[in-house]
Amino acid sequence: MSFRKLSLKLVAASLLAGTALPAFAQDSIYVPLFTYRTGPFAGSGTFIADGMHDYLEMLNQRDGGIGGVKLVIEECETGYDTKKGVECYEAVKGKNPVMVNPWSTGITLPLIPRASVDKIPILSMAYGLSASARGDIFPWVFNPPATYWDGMSMIIKYIGEKEGGLDKLKGKKIGFIHLDAAFGKEPIPLLQEMAKEIGFEVALYPVAAQDMQNQSSQWLSARRDRPDYMIMWGWGTMNGAAVKEAVRSGYPMDKFYSVWWPSEDDARSGGAGAKGFKTLNWHAVGANFPAIQDIQKHVVDKGLSKAGKDKVGEVLYNRGVYNSLLIAEAIATAQKLTGKKAVTGEDVRRGMENIKLDPARLKELGLEGFTDQLVLSCANHNGHRPAFMQEWDGTKWVKISNPIEPLTDRVKAQLDAAAKDYAEKNAGWPKRTEACDKAS
Repeated sequence: MSFRKLSLKLVAASLLAGTALPAFAQDSIYVPLFTYRTGPFAGSGTFIADGMHDYLEMLNQRDGGIGGVKLVIEECETGYDTKKGVECYEAVKGKNPVMVNPWSTGITLPLIPRASVDKIPILSMAYGLSASARGDIFPWVFNPPATYWDGMSMIIKYIGEKEGGLDKLKGKKIGFIHLDAAFGKEPIPLLQEMAKEIGFEVALYPVAAQDMQNQSSQWLSARRDRPDYMIMWGWGTMNGAAVKEAVRSGYPMDKFYSVWWPSEDDARSGGAGAKGFKTLNWHAVGANFPAIQDIQKHVVDKGLSKAGKDKVGEVLYNRGVYNSLLIAEAIATAQKLTGKKAVTGEDVRRGMENIKLDPARLKELGLEGFTDQLVLSCANHNGHRPAFMQEWDGTKWVKISNPIEPLTDRVKAQLDAAAKDYAEKNAGWPKRTEACDKAS
């Protein structure tokens, strides 16, 4: 039975009984996962969904859940469609979810105003509204470990270093090929502002969702414009098609960069010519970590995963693992803060604000060296952590840089202004009323 049909039956049953939609048992913790295993974005979403599910299921199988409480994991298929995503939210919010993962900037945006009303924290992990990093203005939204604006600043910084300094970008032309949607447009204000400050030119190449696999016009324009560098903000089939078209059009792959979403399959789409394509990343690729080996043992080998064994450890699978690592840590931290086992969304919001994933904790979790440390707080819901550059060597991703710190001074001023502007433009925007923990 589909999630939607199940939800409608539950609603009907509750109306007939004259009671509210039933929540899950008090001795469990409900974690809904918004996923998309179908449609043009499934090539990215499926791997994310597998990683998210399998890490949480591993905790159930190996540890009996978190703090002795079983996790109830339930997927809702959104198809990366905003309307369906909101329907998923409405279907799950009565079941006492401790957190919601929209996995789409387009879905995240309409959920932001709902979060404080329903007291359900939103985790838009390294996507969504960059300004929601301001926890004082967006107390129910979290987007660690880096915003899209951080990511754009890191790419520009890296390119600048290759040129001999940011000032050397003056007079250069930087192309920006992006999904023509909220996600793809998110970093444009920062990119344009940096272009104005530094003196480089920006050429925009939007790609409509229905044209993701047919980008010939965009790459013909790029051949005409001859940008010195190309930066991509793509998702789903757009990424693989862009790599293929870049190779076909003869664009130099060592000048082609992307934010952190392309998969191994996307890079393989360009064949041997894709060698040199670069993307940002902030966590390891590979399965050589005790926690991921436990996923193999307790979930994959038992037939409890939808992932192929060859996909475990790939970049987007591990991205899903990282997402669920944050969920699990927020729950565990909430349990310690409150002394409760079956924590609520309000409790987990506190847990997120007190996350401290330092090297010692990562080692304890079986993820030593998997990622950089992350510390969140009441005011800082992002962390603004560095990422590194990885390059496709023809068969796999290879880390080629040290951590690249975001250009914090440039990003922070604009991010603060955007957050305040958002609150001012949304009349009656609720101010934070909850006290911060001293640890925050």
